[in-house]
Order: sequence, then structure tokens, then C-alpha cells
Amino acid sequence: MSSTPPLRGDSAPTLPSVDASAPQRAGTDFPGRARIGERTLRTDRWWLQPLVTVTVLGIFILYTGVRIFMRDYYWVEEYSYLTPLFSPCLSDSCAPGSSHLGTPLPELPFFIPLPFLIFPILAGFRATCYYYRKAYYRSFWLSPPACAVAEPHTRYSGETRFPLLVQNAHRYFFFAASLLLLINTYDAILAFFPDTGFGIGLGSLILVANVALLWGYSLSCHSCRHITGGRLKHFSKHPLRYKAWTIISKLNARHMQFAWISLVSVMVTDLYILAVSAGWISDLRIVG
Repeated sequence: MSSTPPLRGDSAPTLPSVDASAPQRAGTDFPGRARIGERTLRTDRWWLQPLVTVTVLGIFILYTGVRIFMRDYYWVEEYSYLTPLFSPCLSDSCAPGSSHLGTPLPELPFFIPLPFLIFPILAGFRATCYYYRKAYYRSFWLSPPACAVAEPHTRYSGETRFPLLVQNAHRYFFFAASLLLLINTYDAILAFFPDTGFGIGLGSLILVANVALLWGYSLSCHSCRHITGGRLKHFSKHPLRYKAWTIISKLNARHMQFAWISLVSVMVTDLYILAVSAGWISDLRIVG
């Protein structure tokens, strides 16, 4: 059945050409938006989710920003507890016994934090994560803060300019962070074998739980899923990689949950080790 021919004088609409490299108009000035002066007509509490995100991420950023400059209370020698924020500790400034991989770096001046090499990797992996990008774009930058809510910015350039070009390095942060996670796993195992012999304490269990959650976050990463099987053209020719891809795909569906829970677990683990090392509390020993 043929389609109805166009009326005389009718023609297909001509769409304006768009320069992808140029910043686009956004916010209430976006060309396709209805002419409404208000940012939104929504009456629900759409602002609650970005507010919670700002609060939780803000607390974590403030806490870690202060913590990495502290040179005490990151190591419990009696039970071999080392906080993941300082692992591995590679400087002669590190507490005796806390450098499981040696100290290839000399003593550091007071204004250089001990984890100055590892913290940028951990922060970079989180900051360039696809989920976290969505979270802080919507909350800190309000771009946009919620569905059907216009953003306050008048221009939009996406991730085509510095510093957001760094977001493309996420896969490289994934490799580096995975190496650090292997070291964190080694630290968690050592927590069961202090100098006094085998033992189990609340701290060692917290370290294991934290490592497990971090593995869940890393393995559910979009880059990990792509590396495993994203570029395969024929799954049937790579059955093992396909099986791994299906498992990681299931984890990937829970990536947001792993992102938040592992973020909290890192802070809880560090707080516990800080409290035990400072003498505020005693480690609850279960065995040994």
C-alpha cells in the first residue's frame, strides 16, 4: 500500500546543522524546550536524590581529604591492620611494619601525604566511573538535577573539553585500581596472621568484608564488562569469555549498589582502624 503523496508545496523539514564540537545551548534556553519560564512544573520532591548524593559524597570527600594528610592511626601493629587508604605504604615515613612491599621512597615532607601515589588512582577510578559521573553531574553540577528539570547552565559541551576529557581514561584507572585491590586483598589475609599467630578479630572481618565489596564494585564496572567480552564478534568461539561476560553482566546490573556500599565500607574500615590504633576502642577478638 503506497503512502499518501505530499501536498503541493510540502517538503521534508530541513533540520539545522549542528557542530558537535561547539558548546550547545542548554537549560531553559534549549531550542526544543517548551516556552516555560519555570525550571520545572514537577511538584514532587525531585531535589531529594541530588541532595542526598551531595551530602554523602561531600562527607566522603571531606573525610578522605583530611585523613590522607594524617600520619598517624592508619596501622595497628599488634593485629597487622592496615587501612586501605594508605595501602601500600611505600615511604620511609611509614610506621614500622606497615610497609608490606618495602619502602622504595624516602621520607616525605609533612605537606606530602603518605598515599600521594595511590590516592589519585583510587580517586580517579571513582571519579571517572560511569555511574559516579551521572551521580555528581546531577547533584554537584545540576546538569540536569532530575528528569524534566531544566539545568541552570546556558551552555553544554559534554565531555569534549578539559578537564572532563580525563573521563576517557577510566579503563586505565580500572587496571591500576585492580592492582591496588590485589594488594588490599593481601593486607586482609595478613590481618589473620599477626606476629602472635593466627587470630580473628572484628578488624580482620571488616577488612575482608571491605575487600569483598571493593571486588564487587570493580568487577561490576562497565570497563571490566567491556574488557571481558565487549569486543567479541562471536560468543560461540569464546565460551569461557562469554561465561565470564554473562557473570559480570549480572554484577553490572548492581553496579550502583556496589558503588555506594563500597564507598561507605572504605570509610567505615578506615574509621575502625583509626579508632583501634588511637586507643579509643579495643579490637574485639574472636580467636587469638
